[in-house]
Amino acid sequence: MEIVTAVAYAEVRDAYLRDHPVERDHEANTNMYGEENLERADRIPGGWWRVRLSRADVLRVVLPWHLSEGGELELVPRSGLTVGEAAERVRSGGAAWTAANPVCAAKLRLLRWSPFLPVFLSTAPIDHSDYGDLSVRAGLIHLDGLHRMLAWELAGRLPLRAVLDGYLAGDPGVAAGPVRRARAGRTGDEAA
Repeated sequence: MEIVTAVAYAEVRDAYLRDHPVERDHEANTNMYGEENLERADRIPGGWWRVRLSRADVLRVVLPWHLSEGGELELVPRSGLTVGEAAERVRSGGAAWTAANPVCAAKLRLLRWSPFLPVFLSTAPIDHSDYGDLSVRAGLIHLDGLHRMLAWELAGRLPLRAVLDGYLAGDPGVAAGPVRRARAGRTGDEAA
């Protein structure tokens, strides 16, 4: 993970709402929950950071409990899974998982080839029941982007180098794994 710069919460919120409008007319629009998660994460000590992530970084992001958009099979248990573990759960579940979780599966299909929009993470679980039983209490923890991160991994699109933009709440030194400062002049548009 590369640290680009410290940012104010207002910038994070504006970036989120630009790409994820709360009022979007969509049957499975959960953007209002993402906005609430950002507000909760703003209470985590350490401020907000713009970061760049590689595939290795994204695969270790811890996801909170997720019941697959009202489906029959839990995608992420209450103890949490990493993006890598959840992707393997979808792969190994095959057609049976897809049939049992049609809304979640449709989101994953839709987002496979979507643009790389920033993901939103924290270094600690937020104060919400979906995060209460996470076994991991520090590291890279999901706030918004679960379906996008999974879809990009399932499509084999996650960049090997740290070029995927994200916003991180909390002290970046708490995030497990290598953390480095981005080189001046580098952009998030570079190819993987």
